[in-house]
Amino acid sequence: MKKLEKKGFTLIELLVVIAIMAILATVVFVALDPVTRFADARNSRRWSDVNNTLTAIHEYIVDNDGALPAGLTTGQAATEIGSCGTCDNLATPLAKYLKSMPVDPTGSTAVNTSYTVAVDANNIVTIVASNAENSETIEVSR
Repeated sequence: MKKLEKKGFTLIELLVVIAIMAILATVVFVALDPVTRFADARNSRRWSDVNNTLTAIHEYIVDNDGALPAGLTTGQAATEIGSCGTCDNLATPLAKYLKSMPVDPTGSTAVNTSYTVAVDANNIVTIVASNAENSETIEVSR
């Protein structure tokens, strides 16, 4: 009797290998989802910018015996930080505390930073990042 030599793979073996590879590829793509990771990185920068700006405002208040930086008033509604006509230009008063005014990482400029500032009746300052992504709210008050 002659022994039959098995050459190649059966159809079932090929389908099992392809299915395993497809599952692994899907898991890796979902785990590494680049769009979400980039949005998370931009939000992380926004958190840092908002905290740095608020810290600079409070350092200014401490150094100036409780006075708010020029352009900010008690009970002020939220206005954008920047150098546009209706914006609060905080670049000059905060120059001692910030190397440069932070701008949103999605292409904002010093004219329109996409960050807003508000001061309530109790002089609590709130900074908000207007362009937060992934349904996240980026807001800090002190």
